[in-house]
Amino acid sequence: MLIEAAHKPHERLGQHLAEDMEAVNTLIRERMASKHAPRIPEVTAHLVDAGGKRLRPMLTLAAARLCGYDGPYHIHLAATVEFIHTATLLHDDVVDESAQRRGRPTANLLWDNKSSVLVGDYLFSRSFQLMTDTGSLDVLRILSNASATIAEGEVLQLTAAQDLSTDEEIYRQVVRGKTAALFSAATEVGGVIAGAPEDQVKALFDYGDALGISFQIVDDLLDYGGGDATGKNIGDDFRERKLTLPLIKAVAKADDEERAFWTRTIEKGRQEEGDLEHALKLLNKHGALEDTRAEAIAWADKAKAALTALPDAPIRHMLHDIADYVVARLN
Repeated sequence: MLIEAAHKPHERLGQHLAEDMEAVNTLIRERMASKHAPRIPEVTAHLVDAGGKRLRPMLTLAAARLCGYDGPYHIHLAATVEFIHTATLLHDDVVDESAQRRGRPTANLLWDNKSSVLVGDYLFSRSFQLMTDTGSLDVLRILSNASATIAEGEVLQLTAAQDLSTDEEIYRQVVRGKTAALFSAATEVGGVIAGAPEDQVKALFDYGDALGISFQIVDDLLDYGGGDATGKNIGDDFRERKLTLPLIKAVAKADDEERAFWTRTIEKGRQEEGDLEHALKLLNKHGALEDTRAEAIAWADKAKAALTALPDAPIRHMLHDIADYVVARLN
């Protein structure tokens, strides 16, 4: 069960940064407008207004404030990060043929795949316009690298997701691409725009990287027992034949009979009644869920350790609590 709402650290951080977040939301609304193509704000608003945590832009604001920034450009960077995230969600839902996100119908279902892809492209373009507003080449380098890494991670996942030879190293590469790259870029650019010393910028990057990896591992684990906590049905990843960390761990310990099961259900996609239940039995038999949980906690601990190089301030303690909260979703 999730921690009660009043105690959710990302909500406390949101309250602490309320004025900045309001400015980010205003800028997002301004920049997602389109004079010539009204479908763009329609599709974008559907996703942006869906009630997500806005964690990534909050991390940018928090990093900048923690490093003493008092200029205007952390707002632009936070909006940039949210646009990149929203663009990737639009594209992901098309690739995954998803029908639901955050408990609502996806944009590709309400409109069509073409609209989702093209509006995603528009948001990527908008994000680059916002980046250049800062006049910082370092910021441009970090966020453009992150955008390329995200796309690379998604393509790697396409080829690795249904291949039983995919190991934990490839999985981490995928996760660094599809999730952690934007977390680490979000925190790193906050430090860069604040002109923070190199060791603090590195600490912010390390925090975002470890937090993003932990976040994705938890998400993949919740798919095998998260229910309402994820807005997904249990076993969606199994049905979509995604070889995530719990499965990779179980496949690594499989005997010949079990391997034949994974080959049929994941590689060949011939799934039958009762296969999900059998998959869960094998995950439990080999301790795959418990091992995955331990790995998520270890990455959250790395995120917390990175914070020690940063100024001791209320925001730092909130970032520490967010790392704890990411894994508390497993309780």
